[in-house]
Amino acid sequence: MTDQDTTTDLQFGWEEWISLPDLGVPAMRAKVDTGARTSAMHAFDIETFGSAAKPKVRFTVHPIPGRDDLVIPCSAPIVDRREVASSNGEKELRYVIESTLLVGGGSWPIEITLTDRSSMASRMLLGRQAMKDHISIVATDRFLQPELNYDVYHTSKMRQAQPNRALRIAVLSRENNYSTRRLVEEGEARGHTVEVINTTRCYMTINAISPEVHYDGKRLPRFDAVIPRIGASITPYGTAIIRQFETIGTYCVNPSAGITASRDKLHAHQLMARAKIGMPNTAFAASPQDTGNLIGLVGTAPLIVKLLESTQGKGVVLAETKKAAESVIDAFRGLKANFLVQDFVKEAAGEDIRCLVVGGKVVASMKRTGAEGDFRSNLHRGGSAKPVRITKIERETAVKAARVFGLNLAGVDLLRSEAGPKVLEVNSSPGLEGIETSTAKNIAGLLYDQIEAHVRPAPVRRRKTKE
Repeated sequence: MTDQDTTTDLQFGWEEWISLPDLGVPAMRAKVDTGARTSAMHAFDIETFGSAAKPKVRFTVHPIPGRDDLVIPCSAPIVDRREVASSNGEKELRYVIESTLLVGGGSWPIEITLTDRSSMASRMLLGRQAMKDHISIVATDRFLQPELNYDVYHTSKMRQAQPNRALRIAVLSRENNYSTRRLVEEGEARGHTVEVINTTRCYMTINAISPEVHYDGKRLPRFDAVIPRIGASITPYGTAIIRQFETIGTYCVNPSAGITASRDKLHAHQLMARAKIGMPNTAFAASPQDTGNLIGLVGTAPLIVKLLESTQGKGVVLAETKKAAESVIDAFRGLKANFLVQDFVKEAAGEDIRCLVVGGKVVASMKRTGAEGDFRSNLHRGGSAKPVRITKIERETAVKAARVFGLNLAGVDLLRSEAGPKVLEVNSSPGLEGIETSTAKNIAGLLYDQIEAHVRPAPVRRRKTKE
């Protein structure tokens, strides 16, 4: 059955209720105007994106006159850009899209131009191209087809029925590595436009009226979502950029506060301790007179001495004797470096488990084993990985740890100890290569599932009632 087969003989009045399901608009009143060739819809924030070969346009629709608080975000491929003359003779160059028109029991594709109709009584105008041969117009009547209701915008079905619109997504990254390439590749395979933004080349306009993020001399466009891949060396500036996107209202996969807290190992351990999450015994002190007590609080040697801002196993030292621990602590203090002292979990035997948490669920897990002679299991240091089945308590611990920091994407590193799972670290920018290679799972795809579920539903807001 073709689209045209879904229509029967219809009568239209000069105004009818219509639906545009491809755009996620379930109810709108449209004026029928056979004097106009192409249909037109009132659209705000019209912005092009995508490649020159396959350009797209995104825009927002306020389907109810006088209700600017109700917003439907839309996107569609551009089929043309056409000069259109209005009823008063003014000419305007407009983007043209195609969408399915649904009226009564019939549906068929129509072309729609996007324009500002804020001065018009109708949000939508149906032109001749939208009228089929078997549609007759009764100019003296209105609503000859079944009437719809604006109440649909305040139901749960409204969110569930939103179409899979194309998104514009920014990946904040300074590196052209496997993770960045996979995020671009997977997003584009789903029809999204994914742009890699070098975090350090961003700068900000900070004000109460129109906060903005600029890049290479231009204001960055509106993004539907931002995927932060902030390197440890630029955490303060990177999280400031993310805060700016949060201020604008852009959805950020991981929030700035969560990234900041997870990078500060002392703060991270304090948050996890407050949430009663198992972790190795940990101690911290600033005074050199407390070295003996510091070691005693953790336990006996061997011990782990770890810089607060260490990454990928760098700045992590195994002290096999008390004397060695004192020497390492003195050396770190001589460098005026902040560090933690932790109990060494011997039964882990140089292995840990990386649990990849996406949207509050463990979607993959792998066991990492350190290179021969190295107690650290980081893959960047020559370690190896293989998929592993985790226990229920390990799964619950990983999910709880990611939730403490509010992270929608997190790599939670666990040790298997005799007392149960111990969280070593929560990584807010986990690498995808090791976990995708070892588990053969499409982690980037699972992340996009989470982004699409969060961003695609229309942000419908109810009108405030007067008390």
